[in-house]
Amino acid sequence: MAAIPSEARDLQYLSGMIHELKDVTIIGAGPAGLFGLFYAGMRGVTAQIVDALPEPGGQLMALYPEKFIFDVAGFPKVLAKDLVKQLVEQEKQFGQPMHLNQKIIRLEERDGHFVLVSATDEFPTKSIIIAAGIGAFSARRLPQACAEPWYGRGIYDVVTDPDAFKGKRVLIIGGGDSAFDWGVQLLSRASHVTIAHRTDRFRAHDATVNEFKAAVAANRAALMTFHEIADVRCATGTEPFTHIVMRDVKAKTTTEIEANVVLPMLGFVSDMGAINEWGLRIEKDEIIVTSTMDTGRPGIYAAGDVVKHEGKLKLIASGFGEAATAVNQAVHWIYPEKKVSPGHSSNMAVFGQKDD
Repeated sequence: MAAIPSEARDLQYLSGMIHELKDVTIIGAGPAGLFGLFYAGMRGVTAQIVDALPEPGGQLMALYPEKFIFDVAGFPKVLAKDLVKQLVEQEKQFGQPMHLNQKIIRLEERDGHFVLVSATDEFPTKSIIIAAGIGAFSARRLPQACAEPWYGRGIYDVVTDPDAFKGKRVLIIGGGDSAFDWGVQLLSRASHVTIAHRTDRFRAHDATVNEFKAAVAANRAALMTFHEIADVRCATGTEPFTHIVMRDVKAKTTTEIEANVVLPMLGFVSDMGAINEWGLRIEKDEIIVTSTMDTGRPGIYAAGDVVKHEGKLKLIASGFGEAATAVNQAVHWIYPEKKVSPGHSSNMAVFGQKDD
């Protein structure tokens, strides 16, 4: 990899900062990254997180802070923001730094180690763990031109405060987990909830779909299959809008429904950014790894939603295990005398227990 001349590099980072060399640098402050930072501290190595977002938590905080998560071990249910809070508290035990608002734009190799480069800073590191989730992401917007002027004025692609929709007539567009999860969670807040989808095939968990269908049967909600937005109308002539015209994509007819909030839940557009240039095997924005989270490039590992391997499950729970595996492999790669398996935390001196 070509190095930047030192004079140019010094000029480029005159207003930035060159951080001290770390054993492990984790790209991404989502659940897998946060647990990885804690785990690196538990293994007794220096570590840091670098993330482009302004706060830790990844997608959980950026998109779903008020959604309940039901499949994290030890929690019957937990709000996404509360899970992130607990993960941050856990990693704070070792005082390892997090560098937020730092988008990595380049990777260099210099003096026998890696250097991750952002627009302002440099992060020297002996190893890298990519825990970047789906990469840089943005919500997929509604394709209809009539919707665009209403974004932020009744159309919202992120729900940060579900109580803001109390008493509203909410239309949710989509057929995946996000659409049905919010459909169910808003039943107790909104005056009415409608989910509309272009087909009659849903990608959400059956239990959630059935719960929403039960609300439809009880006249507390509506489900419109083979429908899409055709127009946005204001019966009063002023904001906010009061009605949405829906088009039946099969019958080619239109129906007008009452709604003053639209929540498009259409998935996300992701971008791996500079990681695409690092010589890793990437398919459909997923990094192919081995069972040891090895990317194939020595010293670079990956974990969480960003990876693909045989038997991969895109769950927070499995991401925790992958982060631990990646850290253990990185530690052994840097310090071959250290075991891959650290033993049980209940016996570790670092926690004041029996010396390991």
